[in-house]
Amino acid sequence: MVAGRVISSVVQRQVKYVRTVPPGRADGLVAAVYRQVAEELRLVVPPVLLHSPAPETLAGYWMLMRESLLAGGAVDRLGKEAVAAAVSVANICPYCVDMHSIGIYDLATEHDAEAVAGDRVDEIADPRIRDLAVWARTAHQPDEASPRPPLSPAERAELVGVVVGFHYLGRMVNVFLANFLLPPRLGPRARRRVKHGISLMLSPSLREVLPAGRSLGLLPAAPLPADAGWAAGQPEIAEAVARSFAAFERAGQRALSPAVRHLVLDRLAGWRGEEAGLSRQWCERLVADLPVPDRPAGRLALLTAFASHQVDEDTVREFRLAEPRDAALVEAAAWASYAAARRIGALHVADRVS
Repeated sequence: MVAGRVISSVVQRQVKYVRTVPPGRADGLVAAVYRQVAEELRLVVPPVLLHSPAPETLAGYWMLMRESLLAGGAVDRLGKEAVAAAVSVANICPYCVDMHSIGIYDLATEHDAEAVAGDRVDEIADPRIRDLAVWARTAHQPDEASPRPPLSPAERAELVGVVVGFHYLGRMVNVFLANFLLPPRLGPRARRRVKHGISLMLSPSLREVLPAGRSLGLLPAAPLPADAGWAAGQPEIAEAVARSFAAFERAGQRALSPAVRHLVLDRLAGWRGEEAGLSRQWCERLVADLPVPDRPAGRLALLTAFASHQVDEDTVREFRLAEPRDAALVEAAAWASYAAARRIGALHVADRVS
């Protein structure tokens, strides 16, 4: 009963900053995505809803997430959930940590789920899951990255796809959703009881093997970029990455000026996965070089890419003074999230470690 109320509260929670499209009023591409989500996840979840003002970006997000995490393939769902949870810890995304550690409750054990959620990956009892989580926790830091377990090309496509997908999603969730999936007032024992309850409710969808490629018809075909060559080992993931990346690029072109996009990409080129820290002075120094009208968008894009938990009402309000449309806000944040995630994926094109 408690778990059911928590899920109901999550679904009904108002996404911050934008007006979402209710499932009963969706049409066109949004309705097509919602149908797939509802059939496969049993409900239209908040991370999907937050993308709804920008239909093509919504389709890109769903395609990237579905084909890497949800579709059946070379890696089982437990391995993927462990990678998703570990990346969410790295992203400082408590919402995603809660959601994907809940999956591990059902697919493995409470001990291993809480070891991932508590950033104690070395304590995971299952050696295969421990190796995957340890690698995923630092997959965005080339100087600190832990050795990657030996993977076939198909396994690498799926698991790097999860890494890329959750470096994207964690940033978007930090900007547009509340910080926590579960009520923060719950104590440790109560949290675990609720997680157990939710995991039982989600068990059918966690254990269902979905066919690969169902989402691909949502967006037009596109070439796979060279820096996404990690996806080539699994055809459906390669198609999903190519199509979603093209959609995110179009979103950035609509929502952000070339100067803002160049600024973000220039900083990403020298980024080694380090945290930005509490101060925003680095951001203010960078946006000072932009034309004055571009500075609010530059601030939003830089913070989303490098410190998404620091995007606040003032950041959004200043962006909206120049561009009030919900679609533009979603697309700007989506492009910045994608640009950072793509950069992380590019670290895994070649076999750096084995």
